[in-house]
Amino acid sequence: MAPGSLPLFIALWPLLGWVCHGNRVPSLQCQASSAWAAPQAPGRGGWPCWGTELSVCPSHKLLPLTSLDTNPIRGTSCIQLSVVACGPRLQETLVMLKSSVLTMRSCVHAHIFAEDELHGAFQEELSAWPAAYKKRFAFTMYAISFPQSHTANWKQLFKPCASQRLFLPLILQSLDAVLYVDTDILFLSPVEDLWSYFYRFNSSQLAGMAPEHEATQIGWYNRFARHPYFGKTGINSGVMLFNLTRVRQTFFKNDLSPSPLTWDDLLLPLYHKYRLNLTWGDQDLINIIFHHNSEKLYVLPCQWNFRPDHCMYGLNCATALPLGVHVLHGNRGVYHNDKQPAFSAVYEAIRHFPFGGDMERHLLAPLRAALQVTEHTYCGRMPAVFTASLQRITDDFLVFD
Repeated sequence: MAPGSLPLFIALWPLLGWVCHGNRVPSLQCQASSAWAAPQAPGRGGWPCWGTELSVCPSHKLLPLTSLDTNPIRGTSCIQLSVVACGPRLQETLVMLKSSVLTMRSCVHAHIFAEDELHGAFQEELSAWPAAYKKRFAFTMYAISFPQSHTANWKQLFKPCASQRLFLPLILQSLDAVLYVDTDILFLSPVEDLWSYFYRFNSSQLAGMAPEHEATQIGWYNRFARHPYFGKTGINSGVMLFNLTRVRQTFFKNDLSPSPLTWDDLLLPLYHKYRLNLTWGDQDLINIIFHHNSEKLYVLPCQWNFRPDHCMYGLNCATALPLGVHVLHGNRGVYHNDKQPAFSAVYEAIRHFPFGGDMERHLLAPLRAALQVTEHTYCGRMPAVFTASLQRITDDFLVFD
């Protein structure tokens, strides 16, 4: 280092830290390491990561990027999709990923958080996809990681490992935005259409989610919640547009401190305060946060997170009837039991659809036949709700050869 340059470097270091701490323009790379290595963000006090628990990131094992093609997608603006899979969620996650590529027009990069014993199966299954799909799809495997002092609590907060999504802003330091989905999600319309809602955010909004219920008469939060929640009926976090850069930059109003807190400083104290009142785990924590920061949430239309509650008592998602369901959410295990056969019919149709097959003959026709058998149920009485979006794709979308 040249004489006299050290004082200048020391003077500029705080500014460099500010730039890399999330106040960067999207194209700026804040880490000198390879994109194949674990991200090292310049955190507080010189630690490689920042947060409520300094152990969140140091204990997090980021595995190498694993692309399904020998030439990974580079220089392309791909949809950044994130999912967390633990326990018996492997097959469900694979069907979700399959649905995302069947409907996509550009490319998807999936960030898959999974228990170590599932990594090999993901590698094997995804590597067997046809080349035409692999050219538009890449994935990265991540190990599950939580604050060490409360790993068991976070891991079992609701569904196994689902609360990992709370830590995405801390772990995915190199990403500006991500679309998080639960494993029981199915894309019935192009994922790009959902991603485009990022461009509808105003300057304050940093996340997009759909309401938990459309009708207060059957709402869960407004009738049973023992903690604050967003709006009239709460929000569902199974489909979540997450502007990670804004989350990292923002100070959130809260009921813990007279001063706003950062996302990472907020999570653990919030959990401690409400842990005995949380029914839906991390979703409840997200509701509490946006109850106090409602201006920061973009409310998605219900057809982007359509659940059994939207039809099991009669259709109460008005936009789904003319437009069709865009994203199906089979929560409560309905893909795998007989409680909502219309939902399991869609899941099975996508699961059995052969890559490269004709979508009319090999997807829509079997699905319509399966839905006819479900007409005795409230959800099954409206088969067009489940097929309209797929029909548009069949009519307009260029199917892979």
